[in-house]
Amino acid sequence: MADRGPVAAAGEPEGEGRMRPDETTVPVLPCVSAEETLAFYRALGFEVTHEQTRPYLYLAFRWSGFDLHFGRAPEGLDPALENSGGCLVMVDEVAPYHAELTRAMRAAYGKVLGRGLPRITRYRPGASRFTLMDPSGNSIIFIRRDEPAEPEYGGSASLEGLARALDQVRILREFKNDDRAAHRRARSALRRHGDGAPAADRALAYATLVELSVALGDGSGAREWREKLAGTVLTGEERARVEAELGHAEALRDWLDGDGGGADRA
Repeated sequence: MADRGPVAAAGEPEGEGRMRPDETTVPVLPCVSAEETLAFYRALGFEVTHEQTRPYLYLAFRWSGFDLHFGRAPEGLDPALENSGGCLVMVDEVAPYHAELTRAMRAAYGKVLGRGLPRITRYRPGASRFTLMDPSGNSIIFIRRDEPAEPEYGGSASLEGLARALDQVRILREFKNDDRAAHRRARSALRRHGDGAPAADRALAYATLVELSVALGDGSGAREWREKLAGTVLTGEERARVEAELGHAEALRDWLDGDGGGADRA
Protein backbone atom coordinates (compact mmCIF):
# COMPACT_ATOMS: atom_id res chain seq x y z
CA MET A 1 0.00 0.00 0.00
CA ALA A 2 1.30 3.46 -0.92
CA ASP A 3 2.30 5.73 1.94
CA ARG A 4 -0.52 8.21 2.61
CA GLY A 5 1.68 10.49 4.67
CA PRO A 6 0.47 12.26 7.79
CA VAL A 7 -2.99 13.19 6.41
CA ALA A 8 -5.83 10.83 7.28
CA ALA A 9 -7.30 8.91 4.33
CA ALA A 10 -11.04 8.94 3.57
CA GLY A 11 -12.93 6.98 6.20
CA GLU A 12 -9.92 6.76 8.49
CA PRO A 13 -10.31 8.21 12.00
CA GLU A 14 -8.51 11.49 12.54
CA GLY A 15 -6.72 10.74 15.75
CA GLU A 16 -4.17 12.78 17.62
CA GLY A 17 -1.13 13.57 15.49
CA ARG A 18 -3.02 13.55 12.19
CA MET A 19 -3.15 16.62 9.98
CA ARG A 20 -6.35 17.82 8.35
CA PRO A 21 -6.29 19.40 4.86
CA ASP A 22 -7.98 22.63 5.95
CA GLU A 23 -4.93 24.88 6.25
CA THR A 24 -4.92 28.65 5.83
CA THR A 25 -1.77 30.40 4.66
CA VAL A 26 -0.99 34.08 5.16
CA PRO A 27 2.00 35.67 3.39
CA VAL A 28 4.37 37.76 5.48
CA LEU A 29 5.91 40.32 3.13
CA PRO A 30 8.81 42.74 3.68
CA CYS A 31 7.92 46.31 4.61
CA VAL A 32 10.41 49.11 3.94
CA SER A 33 8.25 51.90 5.39
CA ALA A 34 5.42 51.27 7.84
CA GLU A 35 4.00 54.74 7.18
CA GLU A 36 3.88 54.29 3.40
CA THR A 37 2.54 50.74 3.64
CA LEU A 38 -0.25 51.73 6.02
CA ALA A 39 -1.20 54.74 3.89
CA PHE A 40 -1.27 52.73 0.65
CA TYR A 41 -3.33 49.79 1.82
CA ARG A 42 -5.70 51.98 3.81
CA ALA A 43 -6.23 54.12 0.71
CA LEU A 44 -7.29 51.00 -1.20
CA GLY A 45 -9.81 50.03 1.46
CA PHE A 46 -7.85 47.35 3.31
CA GLU A 47 -8.73 46.93 6.99
CA VAL A 48 -5.79 47.21 9.37
CA THR A 49 -6.12 44.23 11.71
CA HIS A 50 -2.79 44.71 13.50
CA GLU A 51 -0.46 47.71 13.68
CA GLN A 52 2.80 47.48 15.58
CA THR A 53 6.11 49.26 15.07
CA ARG A 54 7.80 48.61 18.46
CA PRO A 55 9.64 46.64 19.70
CA TYR A 56 9.48 45.21 16.17
CA LEU A 57 7.50 45.95 13.03
CA TYR A 58 4.42 43.87 12.28
CA LEU A 59 1.44 44.98 10.21
CA ALA A 60 -1.62 42.99 9.20
CA PHE A 61 -4.34 43.85 6.68
CA ARG A 62 -7.54 42.21 5.48
CA TRP A 63 -9.45 42.89 2.27
CA SER A 64 -12.36 40.92 0.87
CA GLY A 65 -11.52 37.37 2.00
CA PHE A 66 -7.73 37.36 2.31
CA ASP A 67 -5.01 38.66 4.62
CA LEU A 68 -1.59 40.23 4.06
CA HIS A 69 0.98 40.54 6.85
CA PHE A 70 4.21 42.54 6.82
CA GLY A 71 7.45 42.43 8.77
CA ARG A 72 10.57 44.56 8.64
CA ALA A 73 12.45 44.37 5.34
CA PRO A 74 16.03 43.06 5.21
CA GLU A 75 18.69 45.74 5.34
CA GLY A 76 19.49 47.11 1.89
CA LEU A 77 16.27 45.96 0.22
CA ASP A 78 15.59 48.21 -2.78
CA PRO A 79 11.86 48.51 -3.60
CA ALA A 80 12.70 49.85 -7.07
CA LEU A 81 13.93 46.40 -8.08
CA GLU A 82 10.36 45.15 -7.55
CA ASN A 83 11.43 41.71 -6.37
CA SER A 84 10.89 42.17 -2.63
CA GLY A 85 8.17 39.56 -2.16
CA GLY A 86 4.93 38.33 -3.65
CA CYS A 87 1.54 36.80 -3.09
CA LEU A 88 -0.90 35.04 -5.43
CA VAL A 89 -4.60 35.76 -4.87
CA MET A 90 -6.69 33.12 -6.67
CA VAL A 91 -10.18 34.35 -7.62
CA ASP A 92 -13.08 33.29 -9.84
CA GLU A 93 -12.98 36.47 -11.97
CA VAL A 94 -10.27 39.12 -11.89
CA ALA A 95 -12.16 41.99 -13.54
CA PRO A 96 -14.26 42.94 -10.46
CA TYR A 97 -11.14 43.08 -8.28
CA HIS A 98 -9.35 45.29 -10.78
CA ALA A 99 -12.38 47.58 -11.05
CA GLU A 100 -12.70 47.94 -7.26
CA LEU A 101 -9.01 48.63 -6.69
CA THR A 102 -9.01 51.12 -9.56
CA ARG A 103 -12.04 52.89 -8.08
CA ALA A 104 -10.43 53.10 -4.64
CA MET A 105 -7.11 54.26 -6.07
CA ARG A 106 -8.73 57.00 -8.12
CA ALA A 107 -10.79 58.14 -5.11
CA ALA A 108 -7.73 58.29 -2.86
CA TYR A 109 -5.10 59.66 -5.25
CA GLY A 110 -7.21 61.45 -7.85
CA LYS A 111 -5.87 59.15 -10.57
CA VAL A 112 -4.89 55.59 -11.33
CA LEU A 113 -1.31 54.83 -10.32
CA GLY A 114 -0.48 53.05 -13.57
CA ARG A 115 3.27 53.68 -13.68
CA GLY A 116 6.08 53.78 -11.14
CA LEU A 117 5.77 52.46 -7.60
CA PRO A 118 3.25 51.80 -6.15
CA ARG A 119 0.96 50.97 -9.07
CA ILE A 120 -1.65 48.66 -10.49
CA THR A 121 -1.14 47.01 -13.85
CA ARG A 122 -3.75 47.40 -16.54
CA TYR A 123 -6.48 44.91 -17.37
CA ARG A 124 -7.69 43.95 -20.85
CA PRO A 125 -11.07 42.24 -21.28
CA GLY A 126 -10.52 38.49 -21.11
CA ALA A 127 -7.17 38.70 -19.31
CA SER A 128 -6.69 36.25 -16.46
CA ARG A 129 -4.43 38.25 -14.12
CA PHE A 130 -3.19 41.65 -12.99
CA THR A 131 -0.69 42.84 -10.40
CA LEU A 132 -0.82 45.35 -7.55
CA MET A 133 2.67 46.63 -6.69
CA ASP A 134 3.00 48.14 -3.23
CA PRO A 135 5.47 50.80 -1.98
CA SER A 136 7.94 48.14 -0.79
CA GLY A 137 8.14 46.47 -4.21
CA ASN A 138 5.89 43.52 -3.33
CA SER A 139 3.71 41.99 -6.04
CA ILE A 140 0.12 41.06 -5.16
CA ILE A 141 -0.97 39.07 -8.22
CA PHE A 142 -4.67 38.41 -8.75
CA ILE A 143 -5.13 35.29 -10.90
CA ARG A 144 -8.24 33.63 -12.29
CA ARG A 145 -8.46 30.07 -10.99
CA ASP A 146 -9.00 28.52 -14.41
CA GLU A 147 -6.07 30.34 -16.01
CA PRO A 148 -4.15 28.07 -18.43
CA ALA A 149 -1.59 26.11 -16.46
CA GLU A 150 1.19 26.19 -19.04
CA PRO A 151 1.07 29.20 -21.41
CA GLU A 152 3.34 28.89 -24.43
CA TYR A 153 5.84 31.63 -23.63
CA GLY A 154 7.44 31.34 -27.05
CA GLY A 155 4.11 31.81 -28.80
CA SER A 156 1.71 29.14 -29.98
CA ALA A 157 3.40 26.29 -31.85
CA SER A 158 0.44 26.24 -34.25
CA LEU A 159 1.45 29.67 -35.57
CA GLU A 160 4.54 30.89 -37.40
CA GLY A 161 6.38 34.06 -38.28
CA LEU A 162 4.85 37.36 -37.19
CA ALA A 163 1.62 35.72 -35.99
CA ARG A 164 3.55 33.50 -33.57
CA ALA A 165 5.59 36.46 -32.34
CA LEU A 166 2.38 38.42 -31.67
CA ASP A 167 1.10 35.51 -29.60
CA GLN A 168 4.32 35.68 -27.59
CA VAL A 169 3.72 39.41 -27.16
CA ARG A 170 0.28 38.59 -25.76
CA ILE A 171 1.83 36.20 -23.23
CA LEU A 172 4.42 38.77 -22.16
CA ARG A 173 1.73 41.43 -21.77
CA GLU A 174 -0.99 39.41 -20.06
CA PHE A 175 0.87 36.71 -18.10
CA LYS A 176 4.22 38.37 -17.35
CA ASN A 177 2.71 41.88 -17.02
CA ASP A 178 5.81 43.09 -18.85
CA ASP A 179 4.78 45.77 -21.36
CA ARG A 180 8.37 46.78 -21.98
CA ALA A 181 9.43 43.26 -22.97
CA ALA A 182 6.28 42.90 -25.07
CA HIS A 183 7.10 46.16 -26.86
CA ARG A 184 10.66 45.00 -27.61
CA ARG A 185 9.42 41.65 -28.90
CA ALA A 186 6.82 43.23 -31.19
CA ARG A 187 9.37 45.60 -32.71
CA SER A 188 11.89 42.81 -33.18
CA ALA A 189 9.26 40.61 -34.82
CA LEU A 190 8.36 43.33 -37.30
CA ARG A 191 12.01 43.72 -38.28
CA ARG A 192 12.42 39.97 -38.76
CA HIS A 193 9.09 38.94 -40.23
CA GLY A 194 7.29 42.12 -41.30
CA ASP A 195 8.28 42.19 -44.98
CA GLY A 196 6.99 38.69 -45.68
CA ALA A 197 3.96 38.79 -43.37
CA PRO A 198 0.34 39.25 -44.49
CA ALA A 199 -0.86 42.85 -44.29
CA ALA A 200 -3.37 41.88 -41.58
CA ASP A 201 -0.60 40.58 -39.32
CA ARG A 202 1.50 43.70 -39.86
CA ALA A 203 -1.50 45.88 -39.05
CA LEU A 204 -2.17 43.94 -35.84
CA ALA A 205 1.48 44.39 -34.89
CA TYR A 206 1.19 48.14 -35.45
CA ALA A 207 -2.02 48.31 -33.40
CA THR A 208 -0.39 46.27 -30.63
CA LEU A 209 2.56 48.67 -30.59
CA VAL A 210 0.18 51.63 -30.36
CA GLU A 211 -1.32 50.17 -27.18
CA LEU A 212 2.04 49.22 -25.70
CA SER A 213 3.40 52.69 -26.43
CA VAL A 214 0.44 54.20 -24.57
CA ALA A 215 1.11 51.85 -21.65
CA LEU A 216 4.74 52.96 -21.55
CA GLY A 217 3.90 56.67 -21.78
CA ASP A 218 5.47 57.00 -25.25
CA GLY A 219 3.13 59.37 -27.06
CA SER A 220 5.41 59.92 -30.05
CA GLY A 221 5.81 56.17 -30.47
CA ALA A 222 2.04 55.68 -30.44
CA ARG A 223 1.66 58.31 -33.19
CA GLU A 224 4.41 56.70 -35.26
CA TRP A 225 2.75 53.29 -35.19
CA ARG A 226 -0.65 54.82 -35.96
CA GLU A 227 0.83 56.41 -39.07
CA LYS A 228 2.25 53.09 -40.22
CA LEU A 229 -1.11 51.47 -39.59
CA ALA A 230 -2.92 54.15 -41.57
CA GLY A 231 -0.74 53.36 -44.57
CA THR A 232 -1.55 49.63 -44.54
CA VAL A 233 -4.12 48.42 -47.10
CA LEU A 234 -6.67 46.10 -45.49
CA THR A 235 -9.98 44.49 -46.34
CA GLY A 236 -13.08 45.58 -44.46
CA GLU A 237 -12.99 42.50 -42.23
CA GLU A 238 -9.30 42.98 -41.49
CA ARG A 239 -9.84 46.66 -40.72
CA ALA A 240 -12.60 45.80 -38.24
CA ARG A 241 -10.28 43.40 -36.40
CA VAL A 242 -7.54 46.01 -36.20
CA GLU A 243 -9.97 48.69 -35.01
CA ALA A 244 -11.03 46.36 -32.19
CA GLU A 245 -7.37 46.07 -31.16
CA LEU A 246 -6.96 49.84 -31.31
CA GLY A 247 -9.96 50.14 -29.02
CA HIS A 248 -7.84 48.63 -26.25
CA ALA A 249 -5.36 51.47 -26.65
CA GLU A 250 -8.13 54.06 -26.36
CA ALA A 251 -9.57 52.32 -23.29
CA LEU A 252 -6.11 52.23 -21.74
CA ARG A 253 -5.60 55.95 -22.37
CA ASP A 254 -8.99 56.70 -20.79
CA TRP A 255 -8.14 54.52 -17.78
CA LEU A 256 -4.80 56.24 -17.24
CA ASP A 257 -6.28 59.71 -17.78
CA GLY A 258 -9.15 59.17 -15.37
CA ASP A 259 -12.17 58.57 -17.60
CA GLY A 260 -14.57 56.42 -15.61
CA GLY A 261 -15.86 54.50 -18.61
CA GLY A 262 -12.31 53.83 -19.74
CA ALA A 263 -11.48 52.35 -16.36
CA ASP A 264 -14.21 49.74 -16.83
CA ARG A 265 -13.08 48.88 -20.34
CA ALA A 266 -9.30 48.82 -19.69
